[in-house]
Amino acid sequence: MPDREAPSGHEGGVSEQTEQTQAAGQASPSYPIVARTDFSETTFLIEIEHPQMANAARPGQFVIVMLHEHGERIPLTIADFDRTRGTITLVVQAVGKSTREMQILCQAGRRIHAMLGPLGIPSEIGHAKKVVCVGGGLGIAPIYPQARAFKEAGAYVIGVLGFRSSNLMFWEDKFQAICDEFIICTDDGSAGMKGLVTQGIETALERHPDVSEVVAIGPPIMMRACAETTRPHGVKTMVSLNPIMVDGTGMCGGCRVKVGEEIKFACVDGPDFDGHKVDFDDLFTRLQRYRSEESEAMDSWDASCRRLALAPDAAASDPSSNKGDI
Repeated sequence: MPDREAPSGHEGGVSEQTEQTQAAGQASPSYPIVARTDFSETTFLIEIEHPQMANAARPGQFVIVMLHEHGERIPLTIADFDRTRGTITLVVQAVGKSTREMQILCQAGRRIHAMLGPLGIPSEIGHAKKVVCVGGGLGIAPIYPQARAFKEAGAYVIGVLGFRSSNLMFWEDKFQAICDEFIICTDDGSAGMKGLVTQGIETALERHPDVSEVVAIGPPIMMRACAETTRPHGVKTMVSLNPIMVDGTGMCGGCRVKVGEEIKFACVDGPDFDGHKVDFDDLFTRLQRYRSEESEAMDSWDASCRRLALAPDAAASDPSSNKGDI
């Protein structure tokens, strides 16, 4: 689930289409935001019009977006796609400088400067007869297209979703429409089963010992817990990894992960991997690598926002204040 933004100063170039357009001396393409929904104070959905990408997208893939010409490249897993409407849906959690910027600027009617994708290897749906699709936190969004694809392939789909509280729940209706069984877990017990998604997995496996595959997407610590829950049962378990990415095409090596005895790149070899083989300790270490730079970027962003609030005229010189493209 590639949603970790690279720290400020570790930015890549623009999308291939943008580069070709700029080389031809034309204006950069951009993509309109046609809808936005806020799920909580930090989590929101944007639907972007991009017919070619919507037609090419497959479950499990991701995109890299640039808000404006000075923005950094932000990898985000595709939460949904609508080939009829020609749209791509992204669900974003504002946790760092660039995603905070997205939260402020990504409003319906505005435009995304550049998008690259779909990237990554599509999820292998195969011919599983009975699957458990597990989503926790922000991972609930990208597990949806996989669950839908399994259902369309004829599988019996059991959905297990985990939220901290009922007030943070979203997309229950979408999952109920495609799941044969649906289990909600909340940390505080305000909805569904009180507890973690691992308890939901155990419940599903007790009811259905013939489950052939579990797919889990969410925070790394949750995905590791899911893999350890299924390991004694010998059930195939796939997870979607989210190391920091820069270019998203295998060139920088920033998203390398250890899977079994091999080094893989999440952007071109994944993002889906066998959860029983992933070295999660190594992944946790890599996710901490740029914490100081991320903190500095946030401090600088907050300071800039305060200056603009005190001096509104300064917004004219800020690239993110553009009223057309973001």
